[in-house]
Amino acid sequence: MGTLGKAIYTVGFWIRETGQTLDRLGCRLQGNYYFQEQLSRHRTLMNVFDKAPVVDRDAFVAPSASVIGDVQVGRGSSIWYGCVLRGDVNNISIGSGTNIQDNSLVHVAKSNLSGKVLPTIIGSNVTVGHSAVLHGCTVEDEAFVGMGATLLDGVYVEKHAMVAAGALVRQNTRIPCGEVWGGNPAKFLRKLTEEEMAFISQSALNYSNLAQVHAAENAKSFDEIEFEKMLRKKFARRDEEYDSMLGVVRETPPELILPDNILPNKVPKTA
Repeated sequence: MGTLGKAIYTVGFWIRETGQTLDRLGCRLQGNYYFQEQLSRHRTLMNVFDKAPVVDRDAFVAPSASVIGDVQVGRGSSIWYGCVLRGDVNNISIGSGTNIQDNSLVHVAKSNLSGKVLPTIIGSNVTVGHSAVLHGCTVEDEAFVGMGATLLDGVYVEKHAMVAAGALVRQNTRIPCGEVWGGNPAKFLRKLTEEEMAFISQSALNYSNLAQVHAAENAKSFDEIEFEKMLRKKFARRDEEYDSMLGVVRETPPELILPDNILPNKVPKTA
Protein backbone atom coordinates (compact mmCIF):
# COMPACT_ATOMS: atom_id res chain seq x y z
CA MET A 1 0.00 0.00 0.00
CA GLY A 2 1.55 3.29 -1.15
CA THR A 3 1.68 6.62 0.68
CA LEU A 4 -1.54 7.83 -0.95
CA GLY A 5 -3.30 4.60 -0.10
CA LYS A 6 -2.22 4.82 3.53
CA ALA A 7 -3.45 8.41 3.72
CA ILE A 8 -6.85 7.49 2.29
CA TYR A 9 -7.09 4.51 4.64
CA THR A 10 -6.27 6.75 7.65
CA VAL A 11 -8.84 9.38 6.66
CA GLY A 12 -11.47 6.69 6.20
CA PHE A 13 -10.63 5.30 9.63
CA TRP A 14 -11.06 8.74 11.23
CA ILE A 15 -14.41 9.27 9.49
CA ARG A 16 -15.70 5.90 10.67
CA GLU A 17 -14.54 6.55 14.23
CA THR A 18 -16.17 9.99 14.20
CA GLY A 19 -19.44 8.52 12.90
CA GLN A 20 -19.44 5.82 15.58
CA THR A 21 -18.75 8.42 18.27
CA LEU A 22 -21.66 10.57 17.08
CA ASP A 23 -23.91 7.51 16.96
CA ARG A 24 -23.06 6.60 20.56
CA LEU A 25 -23.59 10.21 21.65
CA GLY A 26 -27.04 10.29 20.02
CA CYS A 27 -27.98 7.02 21.72
CA ARG A 28 -26.87 8.39 25.09
CA LEU A 29 -29.03 11.47 24.61
CA GLN A 30 -32.01 9.25 23.82
CA GLY A 31 -31.37 7.09 26.87
CA ASN A 32 -28.89 4.43 27.89
CA TYR A 33 -31.15 1.56 26.84
CA TYR A 34 -30.98 2.62 23.19
CA PHE A 35 -27.31 1.76 23.03
CA GLN A 36 -26.90 -1.99 23.50
CA GLU A 37 -24.66 -4.11 21.29
CA GLN A 38 -26.41 -7.30 20.10
CA LEU A 39 -23.44 -9.67 19.93
CA SER A 40 -23.54 -13.18 18.49
CA ARG A 41 -23.76 -15.79 21.23
CA HIS A 42 -22.05 -18.43 19.10
CA ARG A 43 -18.99 -20.00 20.70
CA THR A 44 -16.92 -22.53 18.79
CA LEU A 45 -15.76 -24.17 22.03
CA MET A 46 -18.24 -24.13 24.90
CA ASN A 47 -18.25 -25.62 28.39
CA VAL A 48 -21.19 -27.38 29.99
CA PHE A 49 -20.65 -26.66 33.70
CA ASP A 50 -17.35 -28.43 34.51
CA LYS A 51 -17.17 -30.30 31.19
CA ALA A 52 -14.83 -28.53 28.77
CA PRO A 53 -13.67 -29.50 25.26
CA VAL A 54 -10.04 -30.56 24.89
CA VAL A 55 -8.81 -29.84 21.37
CA ASP A 56 -5.26 -30.53 20.27
CA ARG A 57 -3.38 -27.42 19.18
CA ASP A 58 -2.78 -28.99 15.74
CA ALA A 59 -6.47 -29.78 15.15
CA PHE A 60 -8.68 -27.53 13.03
CA VAL A 61 -12.13 -26.49 14.26
CA ALA A 62 -14.02 -24.27 11.81
CA PRO A 63 -15.36 -20.98 13.22
CA SER A 64 -18.99 -21.94 12.55
CA ALA A 65 -18.68 -25.37 14.21
CA SER A 66 -19.83 -26.03 17.79
CA VAL A 67 -17.80 -28.27 20.09
CA ILE A 68 -19.63 -28.49 23.39
CA GLY A 69 -18.90 -30.16 26.71
CA ASP A 70 -16.86 -33.34 27.25
CA VAL A 71 -15.27 -33.64 23.80
CA GLN A 72 -11.70 -34.64 22.94
CA VAL A 73 -10.26 -33.94 19.49
CA GLY A 74 -6.87 -35.43 18.62
CA ARG A 75 -3.86 -34.18 16.73
CA GLY A 76 -4.39 -33.31 13.07
CA SER A 77 -8.14 -33.91 13.16
CA SER A 78 -10.56 -31.45 11.56
CA ILE A 79 -14.08 -30.38 12.50
CA TRP A 80 -15.59 -28.60 9.51
CA TYR A 81 -18.09 -25.78 9.00
CA GLY A 82 -21.51 -26.18 10.59
CA CYS A 83 -20.66 -29.32 12.59
CA VAL A 84 -22.06 -29.87 16.07
CA LEU A 85 -20.27 -32.11 18.57
CA ARG A 86 -22.36 -32.11 21.74
CA GLY A 87 -20.82 -33.96 24.67
CA ASP A 88 -23.26 -32.87 27.35
CA VAL A 89 -24.78 -36.07 28.80
CA ASN A 90 -21.80 -38.26 27.90
CA ASN A 91 -18.37 -37.94 26.30
CA ILE A 92 -17.14 -37.80 22.69
CA SER A 93 -13.64 -38.95 21.76
CA ILE A 94 -12.01 -38.35 18.36
CA GLY A 95 -8.56 -39.71 17.51
CA SER A 96 -5.85 -38.18 15.33
CA GLY A 97 -6.11 -37.40 11.63
CA THR A 98 -9.90 -37.79 11.57
CA ASN A 99 -12.18 -35.46 9.64
CA ILE A 100 -15.80 -34.67 10.54
CA GLN A 101 -17.12 -32.94 7.45
CA ASP A 102 -19.51 -30.02 7.07
CA ASN A 103 -22.91 -30.04 8.86
CA SER A 104 -22.35 -33.39 10.57
CA LEU A 105 -23.79 -34.07 14.03
CA VAL A 106 -22.11 -36.11 16.75
CA HIS A 107 -24.03 -36.69 19.99
CA VAL A 108 -24.14 -39.17 22.86
CA ALA A 109 -26.66 -41.16 24.86
CA LYS A 110 -27.36 -41.01 28.58
CA SER A 111 -30.11 -43.60 28.40
CA ASN A 112 -31.93 -45.61 25.74
CA LEU A 113 -34.22 -48.63 25.35
CA SER A 114 -31.36 -51.07 25.95
CA GLY A 115 -30.43 -49.29 29.17
CA LYS A 116 -26.84 -48.65 28.08
CA VAL A 117 -24.89 -45.48 28.72
CA LEU A 118 -23.13 -44.85 25.42
CA PRO A 119 -20.39 -42.36 24.58
CA THR A 120 -19.38 -41.74 20.98
CA ILE A 121 -15.89 -42.97 20.12
CA ILE A 122 -14.33 -42.18 16.76
CA GLY A 123 -10.85 -43.53 16.07
CA SER A 124 -7.94 -42.18 14.06
CA ASN A 125 -7.84 -41.47 10.31
CA VAL A 126 -11.60 -41.80 10.03
CA THR A 127 -13.59 -39.95 7.36
CA VAL A 128 -17.12 -38.85 8.26
CA GLY A 129 -18.91 -37.41 5.23
CA HIS A 130 -21.02 -34.27 5.02
CA SER A 131 -24.27 -34.18 7.04
CA ALA A 132 -23.73 -37.53 8.74
CA VAL A 133 -25.30 -38.24 12.16
CA LEU A 134 -23.38 -40.30 14.74
CA HIS A 135 -25.19 -41.00 18.01
CA GLY A 136 -23.78 -43.07 20.86
CA CYS A 137 -21.72 -45.27 18.52
CA THR A 138 -18.14 -46.46 17.97
CA VAL A 139 -16.16 -46.08 14.74
CA GLU A 140 -12.74 -47.73 14.68
CA ASP A 141 -9.57 -46.46 12.99
CA GLU A 142 -9.53 -45.94 9.21
CA ALA A 143 -13.26 -46.51 8.77
CA PHE A 144 -15.43 -44.50 6.40
CA VAL A 145 -18.91 -43.05 7.01
CA GLY A 146 -20.56 -41.71 3.86
CA MET A 147 -22.46 -38.48 3.36
CA GLY A 148 -25.85 -38.30 5.04
CA ALA A 149 -25.42 -41.63 6.85
CA THR A 150 -26.99 -42.16 10.29
CA LEU A 151 -25.44 -44.39 12.97
CA LEU A 152 -27.76 -45.03 15.92
CA ASP A 153 -27.02 -46.04 19.53
CA GLY A 154 -24.72 -49.01 19.99
CA VAL A 155 -23.55 -49.22 16.37
CA TYR A 156 -19.99 -50.52 16.04
CA VAL A 157 -18.06 -49.93 12.81
CA GLU A 158 -14.87 -51.96 12.68
CA LYS A 159 -11.55 -50.92 11.11
CA HIS A 160 -11.55 -50.60 7.29
CA ALA A 161 -15.35 -50.86 7.14
CA MET A 162 -17.51 -48.49 5.08
CA VAL A 163 -21.02 -47.14 5.66
CA ALA A 164 -22.46 -46.02 2.33
CA ALA A 165 -23.93 -42.56 1.79
CA GLY A 166 -27.48 -42.16 3.07
CA ALA A 167 -27.45 -45.42 5.02
CA LEU A 168 -29.43 -45.86 8.26
CA VAL A 169 -27.62 -48.25 10.60
CA ARG A 170 -29.96 -49.59 13.27
CA GLN A 171 -29.18 -49.84 16.98
CA ASN A 172 -26.51 -52.30 18.15
CA THR A 173 -25.50 -53.27 14.60
CA ARG A 174 -21.89 -54.35 14.12
CA ILE A 175 -20.27 -53.76 10.73
CA PRO A 176 -17.28 -56.10 10.29
CA CYS A 177 -13.88 -55.16 8.96
CA GLY A 178 -13.63 -54.83 5.18
CA GLU A 179 -17.37 -54.73 4.46
CA VAL A 180 -19.62 -52.15 2.80
CA TRP A 181 -23.08 -51.65 4.31
CA GLY A 182 -25.80 -49.46 2.86
CA GLY A 183 -29.54 -48.92 2.56
CA ASN A 184 -32.40 -48.18 4.96
CA PRO A 185 -32.06 -50.17 7.13
CA ALA A 186 -28.41 -50.79 6.32
CA LYS A 187 -27.43 -54.28 5.18
CA PHE A 188 -24.28 -55.97 3.93
CA LEU A 189 -23.64 -55.09 0.29
CA ARG A 190 -20.19 -56.42 -0.59
CA LYS A 191 -16.54 -56.60 0.44
CA LEU A 192 -14.22 -53.63 0.13
CA THR A 193 -11.51 -53.79 -2.52
CA GLU A 194 -7.86 -53.10 -1.73
CA GLU A 195 -8.11 -49.86 -3.74
CA GLU A 196 -11.05 -48.70 -1.62
CA MET A 197 -9.17 -49.45 1.59
CA ALA A 198 -6.25 -47.39 0.32
CA PHE A 199 -8.68 -44.61 -0.61
CA ILE A 200 -9.96 -44.41 2.97
CA SER A 201 -6.44 -43.76 4.29
CA GLN A 202 -5.71 -41.28 1.51
CA SER A 203 -9.01 -39.45 2.13
CA ALA A 204 -8.06 -38.84 5.76
CA LEU A 205 -4.62 -37.56 4.73
CA ASN A 206 -6.11 -35.25 2.07
CA TYR A 207 -8.47 -33.67 4.58
CA SER A 208 -5.70 -33.27 7.13
CA ASN A 209 -3.67 -31.31 4.56
CA LEU A 210 -6.68 -29.27 3.45
CA ALA A 211 -7.50 -28.41 7.07
CA GLN A 212 -4.10 -26.73 7.42
CA VAL A 213 -4.93 -24.42 4.51
CA HIS A 214 -8.32 -23.49 6.02
CA ALA A 215 -6.75 -22.96 9.45
CA ALA A 216 -4.18 -20.57 7.96
CA GLU A 217 -6.88 -18.69 6.02
CA ASN A 218 -9.07 -18.29 9.10
CA ALA A 219 -6.11 -16.97 11.08
CA LYS A 220 -5.44 -14.10 8.65
CA SER A 221 -5.88 -10.53 9.80
CA PHE A 222 -8.07 -7.98 8.03
CA ASP A 223 -5.02 -6.31 6.48
CA GLU A 224 -3.75 -9.63 5.10
CA ILE A 225 -7.14 -10.38 3.54
CA GLU A 226 -7.29 -6.95 1.89
CA PHE A 227 -3.73 -7.32 0.61
CA GLU A 228 -4.61 -10.64 -1.05
CA LYS A 229 -7.68 -9.07 -2.64
CA MET A 230 -5.42 -6.47 -4.20
CA LEU A 231 -3.04 -9.16 -5.45
CA ARG A 232 -5.84 -11.17 -7.03
CA LYS A 233 -7.09 -8.10 -8.84
CA LYS A 234 -3.61 -7.14 -10.01
CA PHE A 235 -2.65 -10.62 -11.19
CA ALA A 236 -6.05 -11.66 -12.57
CA ARG A 237 -5.66 -13.82 -15.65
CA ARG A 238 -6.15 -12.09 -18.99
CA ASP A 239 -6.31 -13.44 -22.51
CA GLU A 240 -2.82 -14.56 -23.60
CA GLU A 241 -3.03 -12.61 -26.88
CA TYR A 242 -4.06 -9.48 -24.95
CA ASP A 243 -1.08 -9.84 -22.62
CA SER A 244 1.34 -10.52 -25.48
CA MET A 245 0.24 -7.35 -27.25
CA LEU A 246 1.05 -5.37 -24.12
CA GLY A 247 4.24 -7.31 -23.49
CA VAL A 248 2.96 -8.37 -20.08
CA VAL A 249 3.99 -11.60 -18.35
CA ARG A 250 1.75 -12.45 -15.38
CA GLU A 251 3.21 -14.66 -12.68
CA THR A 252 1.01 -15.70 -9.78
CA PRO A 253 2.53 -14.44 -6.50
CA PRO A 254 3.35 -17.12 -3.91
CA GLU A 255 0.63 -15.81 -1.57
CA LEU A 256 -2.02 -17.03 -4.01
CA ILE A 257 -0.58 -20.50 -4.70
CA LEU A 258 -1.98 -23.52 -2.86
CA PRO A 259 0.52 -25.98 -1.38
CA ASP A 260 1.54 -28.95 -3.54
CA ASN A 261 -0.26 -31.46 -1.35
CA ILE A 262 -3.65 -29.77 -1.95
CA LEU A 263 -3.67 -29.86 -5.75
CA PRO A 264 -4.35 -33.47 -6.85
CA ASN A 265 -2.82 -33.08 -10.34
CA LYS A 266 0.30 -31.24 -9.21
CA VAL A 267 3.51 -33.19 -8.74
CA PRO A 268 5.39 -32.19 -5.57
CA LYS A 269 8.67 -30.41 -6.20
CA THR A 270 11.81 -32.40 -5.46
CA ALA A 271 14.55 -30.92 -3.35
